[in-house]
Amino acid sequence: MAITAAMVKELREKTGAGMMDCKKALVESDGNIEGAIDWLKKKGLSSAGKKSDRIAAEGTVAIKLNDDLTKATMAEINAETDFVAKNDQFQNFAKSTVAHIDANNPADIDALNQTQIENQSFDEYVKSNISTIGENLVVRRFETITANDNEVVNGYIHMGGKIGVLVSASFENADQKEKVADFLKQLAMHIAALKPQILSYTEFDEDFVAKETEGISKSIEKENEELKRLGKPLKNVPDFISKLQLTDEVMAKVEEKIKEELKAEGKPEKIWDRILPGKIERYIADNTLLDQELCLLDQFYALDDKKSVSQIVEEKSKELGGKIEITKFVRYELGEGIEKKDDDFAAEVAAQLG
Repeated sequence: MAITAAMVKELREKTGAGMMDCKKALVESDGNIEGAIDWLKKKGLSSAGKKSDRIAAEGTVAIKLNDDLTKATMAEINAETDFVAKNDQFQNFAKSTVAHIDANNPADIDALNQTQIENQSFDEYVKSNISTIGENLVVRRFETITANDNEVVNGYIHMGGKIGVLVSASFENADQKEKVADFLKQLAMHIAALKPQILSYTEFDEDFVAKETEGISKSIEKENEELKRLGKPLKNVPDFISKLQLTDEVMAKVEEKIKEELKAEGKPEKIWDRILPGKIERYIADNTLLDQELCLLDQFYALDDKKSVSQIVEEKSKELGGKIEITKFVRYELGEGIEKKDDDFAAEVAAQLG
């Protein structure tokens, strides 16, 4: 009997099995839909559809770096349980998936699902692995960084795939590339640990900063109430929280105020120039808490917490003989933003037995 596309479609909708598996089942059952369903059940291939609505919040973050560090792809690939995420089948699926994305450059998940892998669509490939592995699998997100001329990219995986980071930088001289790549690996570790969200404070929206200023001030004031009760030193409530707010006018007033304080302290005017830079730097540090939390370049560097990342980049530029500029970073944390289901194991077993 001739197997039509409509028959394959009907079987797919009823079982959730892959297209090639549906076609084979129909061939084996001589076009009989019920017989094909039984054949798929015996082969364990009809379960993908049933599993596809389960929450997949475990899994791994995987990275593919090309040999000359001019291109890197990172993907978050989810499974339902940590147990499955650690098995070889899932790890091989994740590895082949990120390599496939890197090779095909799909624009988004929909485009990825239309690509071909192992003589089937990627969507079919995922369903086939769901049937084989026995849990819902989801390619949640991915990103590729392609380096331009005089640019390099590197990456880092933390805690066996719980966190992944890609970071790229430009450089001036070709002989810097290898050492810049090594530095980026260290910087990626910093990004994994300190969780920056953007590169620089210049990317902030003014309304966002205004709202955060009020929130941070109130939070410190409330914390000070407890510190006062305990007889401990109080924290400074900042005037500002971002360099976005530290305009030339603001900084001119800050400098004038510091000079008045030095005069009141009886410090000779001839030494003010030696004292001012340190006090201004301290003021900036105290009034850029939001930048230090969210902006990579303004965070204190994990391997030298006396210096900001931007200061470390400047030092590296001098050390390696040419300007280095961080151009982009991406940080994925496994399962972030996914609302995990709070399963009642006893109820689940009872439901299955019922």
